[in-house]
Amino acid sequence: MKRILIVNANYYSKITNKLIISSKRALKNNKINLSLVNVAGVFEIPVVIKRNIKKYDAFIALGCVIKGSTPHFDFICKSVFDSILSLSITYDKPIGNGIITALNINQAKQRCGYIKSRKPNKGLEAANAVLSILKYGPKKI
Repeated sequence: MKRILIVNANYYSKITNKLIISSKRALKNNKINLSLVNVAGVFEIPVVIKRNIKKYDAFIALGCVIKGSTPHFDFICKSVFDSILSLSITYDKPIGNGIITALNINQAKQRCGYIKSRKPNKGLEAANAVLSILKYGPKKI
């Protein structure tokens, strides 16, 4: 049975709780053994994945970053996304990126299903991406 670790940055817990619910539902429907670790913010996600890289078959990174009036948003998002990509490639492990990057709280609520929207839930998208790689491998073109 495949093992997946969900690493959740719970800074915006009302948002990320919705991501967790969607991710867990998709994984349980596919009989995946899952664990969950909460961290303070998205910047901590890569180090937790790195520390657990040999214990799990795949990972799902969940969180939310909302743009403020300083460049902090850009630095955090780029650093975290680059680190997640690097870990995935270096260790040949799928890492679903379910981190919401939003310009405001309303956009974040739409992307997690907190308010009704046509936007897909980022947690579900990340879980489905990982499940696809675990089941079928990368798509051949």
